[in-house]
Order: sequence, then C-alpha cells, then structure tokens
Amino acid sequence: MKTNIFLQCLFSLAACSSPKQDKLSESSPMNEKSQSLKSVLDEKKANFEAKADETKKAVYADGIQDIINKHVLDNALKVGDKAPNFELTNATGFSVSLDSKLKEGPVILMCYRGGWCPYCNLTLQAMQDMLPAFKEKGATLMALTPEVPDKSISTKEKNDLEFEVLSDLDNNVARAYGVVFELTEEVKSYYENGFGLSEYNGNDKGELPLAATYFIQLDGTISYAFLDADYRNRAEPQEILEAL
Repeated sequence: MKTNIFLQCLFSLAACSSPKQDKLSESSPMNEKSQSLKSVLDEKKANFEAKADETKKAVYADGIQDIINKHVLDNALKVGDKAPNFELTNATGFSVSLDSKLKEGPVILMCYRGGWCPYCNLTLQAMQDMLPAFKEKGATLMALTPEVPDKSISTKEKNDLEFEVLSDLDNNVARAYGVVFELTEEVKSYYENGFGLSEYNGNDKGELPLAATYFIQLDGTISYAFLDADYRNRAEPQEILEAL
C-alpha cells in the first residue's frame, strides 16, 4: 500500500513538472533558433554531398576552384578600403543609396546570389533573426542581389525580411566591390537547366557575386569583410554583431 502511494506521488510530480520541462526545451540552446548559421549550412552541405551524383559534385567543386584560380578574392575590396557609393532600387521600387544610409549609422552590406539559392535563403533568415540586435547597435542592414525586382521582392516576402533588398542588375555595384565572377560553362548549364538563372537575373551572362559581407563605417571605410570562394560558407551573424 505504501509503495502504491509513493508511486502515485511520483507520477503526480512528473505530471506537474512536465509543462516546465517543455518550456525549458523551447529555450534550450540546442533548439533550431539558437543554432549557428554555420551548423545549419553545414547540415545543408552534408545533405547535398550525400544525395548529389558524383558528376554534379565535381562540376560544382570545379566552379569553386575556378574562382580561386582567377584570384577573385584577391581583387575584392577588403578591410581598410573605401566602400564605393551606390544607388539602387529596393524591392518596392524606391531608390536607396549607401551614402544616405551612412548618414543614419554604419551599414552591414551583404551580397546574395538569389532566392533560388537555399544557402542564401538560410543566410537571409539568420540575418533577419539578428536584425533587432543590429539595430540596437545603430547599424542598417542592406542586401544586394543580381535578381530582377520581381524576383527580389518574392525573396523578401518569402523570408519575411524587414531590411532593404536591393536589385543590383548586371552586378554593377558588386563589380565595383570586386566580388563578381563568371560561372564555368558546366555550372552555368546546371543553373540554367535547373531553375533558369537568366530569368532571375534578366540576362544570360552567367555572372554572380560572391556571398560577401561588409561592415562599413560612417566615413565609408570597410572595417569587416567576409569573402569566401565557396558559396556555401557565409558570414556568421554573431560574428558581425561582435564586429559592430
């Protein structure tokens, strides 16, 4: 009898503590929201490596190596360089300039390849999650994409983005920052046949920007730069926040 009463007490305590445990699980550092962007991108990368055929993996690897061989990273703007001013149209059709934003505070400028790129979408979502912290530090976040406005506004809406998404048609601004490269013919063919890159960019040049991220001070000086030949590697939002 005493054993039964003891067991009933244990079950009652477990029932009472269950909601608290659920709340702890929601705020646990292991939940998806608190994952680093790198861990999320690495998971995506591992999934690709597991499922893609060997030919496709080789073509994409050759594309990354081609960027290295052509010294694109060497020619890109880096810490200490002056960021060129630009004026572009945002997703809703209004003109936005770098100089006007710098009058309000420092600027985080990131390039993304397009809404067709899953690594870009994961990065945009991670940057959106960090946006309140960026704003608290007085910084403005802007994203550049070679997509035509109709595509960029779709990307903005799909990801519920609350920062400026600017259409850099023909990669003119990205070119001024030295981060544009030309796809190999093999990668270009995969992109065109897979989702129609030329429709997204409004041309068939097969050019994209590196997934670069810059932090630009009030005087236009670059004080943080993330550059990588591998499109699957991105600036960590927490690292950018620390750079502020």
